[in-house]
Amino acid sequence: MQPYRSVLFLPGHRPSWVDKALRAGPDAIVLDLEDSVPESEKVGARATVASSIERLAAEQTAPDVLVRVNPLDTKLTGGDLEQVMVPGLTGIFAPKIEQATDVLRYDALLDHFETRNGVSGLEYIVPVETVRAIHECREIAGASPRVGAMIGPTAEHADIARAVGYEWSPEGTETLYHRSRILLACREAGIHALTGLWEKLSDTDGLAEFARRGRQLGFRGMIAIHPSHVATINEAFTPSDEDVEFYRGIVDTYEKATADGTGAVRYRGTHIDKAHYDRALAWLERAERITGTGNRP
Repeated sequence: MQPYRSVLFLPGHRPSWVDKALRAGPDAIVLDLEDSVPESEKVGARATVASSIERLAAEQTAPDVLVRVNPLDTKLTGGDLEQVMVPGLTGIFAPKIEQATDVLRYDALLDHFETRNGVSGLEYIVPVETVRAIHECREIAGASPRVGAMIGPTAEHADIARAVGYEWSPEGTETLYHRSRILLACREAGIHALTGLWEKLSDTDGLAEFARRGRQLGFRGMIAIHPSHVATINEAFTPSDEDVEFYRGIVDTYEKATADGTGAVRYRGTHIDKAHYDRALAWLERAERITGTGNRP
């Protein structure tokens, strides 16, 4: 999965909101069929979402497009997938997964509808929303090649807050344990680690600090629920020119040292060796995927 910095949610039954969302510049959008769509409009929203995907695919200027379907236990999932799995869809935001076998149930549906509807290569973003999912996150992360990302959740009022019972704070200390557990599961499985959510729409300073803390912990992108948050999130998770220069310098210095027969050397007052070099290479590769600035001239 692409290393999305920002993944913006919008209600699937509101097609007029799509263009406004795109103008905000998210790396991916999620057209929602679950919580933001009233029960009476869920079935009709499927066709609306499919039309939005097809329109964006025809324009060829949109970011990646995912759909959050309704959970498996609602018995709406199959009907959702049947209609929204059309060319132009990038992936599925798969809610309420609690164990690896849930991923396999999604796989069976996607295998069927990919063949039937002429699409391929769809991946999942998996939100961790229950206590059981926290405990099973390692198995979930490795359950299928389709699992491309998982979310270490922090929301003040979402399902995870009710399930765990924490009292939210801007610092996020109350969610540090489960976010760390999910982050490590992502690292082991080699998938993208996302965090979220910042619900205070007008507090962009708080959002910036929250995103910075998430990046510091090891997350590489974040969920957004309002277009006004996208720019702040993108900035927080975009490698700066100074960072690129620093890590490129490590690579250049170490490669010169090894060419001269030295395995360790000083760089900007710091001892560096192969471990620093390997980390710098990985960091520059991520920067290249995000911004195109990681590769050396």
